[in-house]
Amino acid sequence: MPGPCVNVDATTFERVRRERDLYLRLLQLGSHEQLAPFLQEALALIVEIVGARLAYLELYEEGAASDSMRWSATQGLSNEDVERVRSVISSGIIAEALATGSTIVTPSALLDPRFDSRASVRIGQIEAVLCTPIEAGSPLGVLYLQGHAGAGPFSDEDRSTVEIFAKHLAPLADRLLARHRNSGDATRDVRVKLRADNVIGRSESLGTLLREIALIAPLDVSVLLTGESGTGKSQIARVIHDNSRRSRGPFVELNCAALPETLVESELFGAMPGAHSTAVRRIEGKIAAAERGTLFLDEIGDLTLAAQAKLLQLLQSRQYYPLGSVRPVTADIRLIAATNVDLKAAVAERRFREDLLYRLQVLPLRLPTLAERREDIADLMEFFAGGACDRHGLPKLELSRNAIRGAELADWPGNVRQLAHAVEAAVIRATGEGARQIEYHHVFPGALNEPSAEDPSLSFQEMTRRYQARMLREALEANGWNVAQVAQRLDLARSHLYTLIRAFGLKRQDR
Repeated sequence: MPGPCVNVDATTFERVRRERDLYLRLLQLGSHEQLAPFLQEALALIVEIVGARLAYLELYEEGAASDSMRWSATQGLSNEDVERVRSVISSGIIAEALATGSTIVTPSALLDPRFDSRASVRIGQIEAVLCTPIEAGSPLGVLYLQGHAGAGPFSDEDRSTVEIFAKHLAPLADRLLARHRNSGDATRDVRVKLRADNVIGRSESLGTLLREIALIAPLDVSVLLTGESGTGKSQIARVIHDNSRRSRGPFVELNCAALPETLVESELFGAMPGAHSTAVRRIEGKIAAAERGTLFLDEIGDLTLAAQAKLLQLLQSRQYYPLGSVRPVTADIRLIAATNVDLKAAVAERRFREDLLYRLQVLPLRLPTLAERREDIADLMEFFAGGACDRHGLPKLELSRNAIRGAELADWPGNVRQLAHAVEAAVIRATGEGARQIEYHHVFPGALNEPSAEDPSLSFQEMTRRYQARMLREALEANGWNVAQVAQRLDLARSHLYTLIRAFGLKRQDR
C-alpha cells in the first residue's frame, strides 16, 4: 500500500536543495587539514554564490592565549584594506552583529540611520552590507560581505544562504581550531617526558627552556640558573629536582640575600655548640638537611666571600666543616644556584670568586623574561586568577579579553611574579565590585587609557566589548544616568544593567 503523499512546494524544495548542496561543498572543503586554506576556499565559495565584491572572514578562538590566535580570509581586499576593515571601516557594523548575535543587512550603510553617523561608514563610503556572526555554542567569528556584484542590495535569499553557510561552517572550523590549538603548543612534546604541570605556558621560549631542563635534570651536576628577578628560578629549580634521580630526597632552599652575613655560614654549614653566641646546641645546616637530595641557593651572588670559599671546597671534595668543628663532614647533595646579577661582573669587582663561578656554571640555564613569552600571559593570568579565587574562597571569575590584551601590551619589569600579584589584586577588586569578570581597570586601576580602539590587532570579541561599553555609556549620558529609563530603552533587567556598568568601569562624569 503506498505511503502518504507529502506535498512539498517548489520554494521549500529549492531551499532544501540549496542548503544540501552548500553543505556538501563545505564538507568537501572541510577535508583540509589546515585552517588557513579552508577559510580562504570557504570564503571564495560564499562570494561566488552570493556575488559580493568585498569579503572578510575572521575566526577567533575564545580564551586563546594571544591575539595571534586569530585567522582570517579576504576577497577583493588589499593588505591595507584588511587593516582598515579590522580597525576602522567595518567596526560598527561587525561589532553590532556580534553584540546582537544576529545578521546585519543594509542596502546602504551611508543611508541607514543605524550606521550613517559613524565615522567609519562615512570614511569607507560603505553601501550594501551583509554581516553575520559565526557561532559554535559560543561566538567563533564573523563573515562580512560588502557591495553586491549586481545592481542593488543583498536579497533575502542572499541572507538565507549566508546564514546557512555560517551554520555549517562553524563546526568544521571549530574542529580545525581545536587541531591548531593542540599543534600550537611548543611545550607539548617535552611535557610528555617531564614533570612540570605547574609551569604554565605554551610559548616557544618556554618549550626551549623545558627541553633544556629535560636534558639537564637526570645529570647529577651543578646547575646555575640566571635571569631577571621574578622569572621563576625557584620553581624551575624544583622542576629540575623533581625530574632528577634525587627526586625522592629532600629539596632544601636557602635565599642567600635574606640572612645577615653573620648567620649565613651557620645556616648553610651548620654549627657546633658554642661556635657563636646563638649556638647553644648543635645546629644542622641546610647542606645536612639536603642530604641525598637537592640544595637550592637563591641569590648566590650575595654570599659572603668566606662562605664562597667553603662552598667551593664542598663542590671540590664533597666535604665541609660546620662552624666550630675540626672534623669534616661528607655531603651527598646536588647544588642548584640562582642569581639575577652578572656574576662575571662581580668577579671583575672581586665580589665573587672566579673559581667558584666555573664550578657552578657546569650547565648554565637562562630563564626567559615575560617579555620574551608574551603569548603565555593569558594562560598565566587564568592560572593565577583561579589560584587566587581558591586561596581566598572567592567565586570563580573569568578574564575579559581587554584585561588580557592590556596585560599582553604592558611592561612587566617584575616578570611573572609581578603579573601574579597584579592578577591577585584584580581578583579582589573585581569581587569587591560584584563584577562577573576581571576587566582592564581591575588589573590596571591607575591607568588612564585602555588599549587603543584603533589597534588593528583587536579581536572581534574586544571590538564587541567596546561597542557595548560605548553604547551603554551613550545611553546613560543621554538619559542623565537614569538607570530605570536606560534599562527600559535597552530592554535589559536593571540588575544586569548594574552588572554591565561595573564590568565596563563606567562612572558618571559629573560626580
